[in-house]
Amino acid sequence: MNILKDMAVQSYCFRHFKKNEEVAEKVREAGFSNLELCAVHADFTDEKSFAKVIGIYVKAGIKIVSIGVQSMNNNPKVEEKFFKFAKMAGAKLMSVSFPFSFSLDSFRAAEKLADKYDVNMGIHNHGGHDWLGSAGILKTVFDNTGPRVGLTLDTAWALDASQDPVEMAEMFSGRLYGLHLKDFTFNTARKPADVIIGTGNLDLPKLFAALQKINFNGAVILEYEGDTENPVPAIKQCVEQVRKELGHA
Repeated sequence: MNILKDMAVQSYCFRHFKKNEEVAEKVREAGFSNLELCAVHADFTDEKSFAKVIGIYVKAGIKIVSIGVQSMNNNPKVEEKFFKFAKMAGAKLMSVSFPFSFSLDSFRAAEKLADKYDVNMGIHNHGGHDWLGSAGILKTVFDNTGPRVGLTLDTAWALDASQDPVEMAEMFSGRLYGLHLKDFTFNTARKPADVIIGTGNLDLPKLFAALQKINFNGAVILEYEGDTENPVPAIKQCVEQVRKELGHA
């Protein structure tokens, strides 16, 4: 895949802007034509709103490649609407989380919907406080689920959980469907702060080398949560870091 050409951005980066027209404008300003849309900017339970929301991004020349992060709580009546939105938008991926329980019922219900709508699910490893933040737990999940359940690897939250995101990418290469490209620094209390990717604790060259090694062809989604009211300059710097590491400077 061409990471620079195909890279998406997470709409949560633009959470200060509530109207989708504003978000679309910021996405284009940051240089992107692909987007992962989150619930800040869409009600994935309101089917009547789907066409309008999707239409705003289509008009702006922006493709919704993924949605989420969506919580899968073994409530198929509600969760089917998430899949309907993804299908209507043409997205093949949904970033997801599952409840703190290893009851396989929630996984089985979600897998049936994923099969029905042809949308893969990528578990979002949300840091050390999240039960799905551990590579060991994720391995157990994948050993007990089918291929519709995979990983959207958040590189920064992996660092938060004292995991090596590069090792995780290699370990789960067969189930790696997406990547939240993100970087953290930590203070002495281990409180994380978003920084320009490659300037914190993420080894960007090593990560890209690993992605090439495993022939990764999933969704690369840039996520930067700092500078809430004006994130575009920092997001552009993140893109330049990617460009530099890929040898396109």
